[in-house]
Amino acid sequence: MRRLVLATLPVLLAVTSAPALEPADVVVICNKAVPESRAVAEHYLAKRQVPKENLVELDLPTGEDISRADFEAKLAGPLRAALKDRKDRVKALLTVYGVPLRVGAKLPTDAEKAEAEKLKTRIEELRKKQAGGDASSEARAELAKLTSRSDTLTGANSVAAVDSELMLLWWPAYEAANWVFNPLYWQVPEARRKAAPPVLLTARLDGPSAVIAKRLVDDAVEAEAAGLTGKVYVDARGIKYDPKNPRQATGYEGYDESFREAAALLKAGGLDVTLDDAPELFKPGACPDCALYAGWYQLANYVPSFTFAKGAVAWHLASSEAVTLRDPKSKVWCPNLLRDGAAATIGPVDEPFTVGFPKPAEFFGFLATGQYTLAECYAKTVLLVSWRGVLVGDPLYNPFAKSPRVKESDVKPSPKGSAVIK
Repeated sequence: MRRLVLATLPVLLAVTSAPALEPADVVVICNKAVPESRAVAEHYLAKRQVPKENLVELDLPTGEDISRADFEAKLAGPLRAALKDRKDRVKALLTVYGVPLRVGAKLPTDAEKAEAEKLKTRIEELRKKQAGGDASSEARAELAKLTSRSDTLTGANSVAAVDSELMLLWWPAYEAANWVFNPLYWQVPEARRKAAPPVLLTARLDGPSAVIAKRLVDDAVEAEAAGLTGKVYVDARGIKYDPKNPRQATGYEGYDESFREAAALLKAGGLDVTLDDAPELFKPGACPDCALYAGWYQLANYVPSFTFAKGAVAWHLASSEAVTLRDPKSKVWCPNLLRDGAAATIGPVDEPFTVGFPKPAEFFGFLATGQYTLAECYAKTVLLVSWRGVLVGDPLYNPFAKSPRVKESDVKPSPKGSAVIK
């Protein structure tokens, strides 16, 4: 996991509650070329009583990857056309088993290749100076600027999750070579949010099989009706955080602190919380009756520590954990968490940097308020869109609707005292 440090500045928060997400607000997208895809979509429509006209069936590639050209020509473009007359009524998009997971890199034009080649010599020269320890602040700034420009030209950072790109379905043309700051992020001032084009909520019902994809909504509905019960397991790493160093807030230190803050917040809400604050992960079988899990960091090597309660929400923060959701032989965390019984998870389809994930205390804090659905919690707490994160689970799932555990006023920017919006 690489870190990406963003400037952290205090902001005046303006948190408002929009009307709750309803079944009629959700558009379900399936793949005409995969028979099981429509079956999963129809199962969701029936289970959640989503209007039949909210199903959009598209002819898409059958694998987990789609090229940039096909994403626009076969997915985003036809979807906009299908929804153009009800643009204002659609709040959420649900992709299902069979719909591609990841958008490929932007391919540079000949002119962009030529410009990038011209920058190469100067970038290499500046990197040598920096490695030698004799680079001035001006040289470091120049290197950052030229590297960013080169990455934009070559499309080095343009691989993205399909669902994250779909959040910007209604945006005018934007630079797809990098991330976009999410206007729905809860710390964004209301005036700034309203000035941005509309952003959609997204989630997907997916996994190692269509049967598992269907189970995600079955478990969500059942757990929602009874109220999610079980234990909370949080696996931090014992990394010290210095609140006086703002650069740490979006690095390893800040995220590790957020795991600890999540544990404290949920414990204060009366939940049975186990916090492991040592570098080692929970051992196999160490987490019975797991309702919520958040932890890190074991790259692409799932540890079967859990017996999941029905409706469990579980995610492991690491760089590769949603590079596939369907490969039955993969050891990445997301498909294995789903296979072992979790109803929802979060993961990246490519290197996301730490800041590509929600802060654990913010995501689980809002979830435990019972005021927001799964998709709303994710959209409120993920900082970057047109990026690499994906939420797997029923977007309407609200596991604490009947038994709120946390007051919304108790959910603070995490780690304590930090904020990431200028």
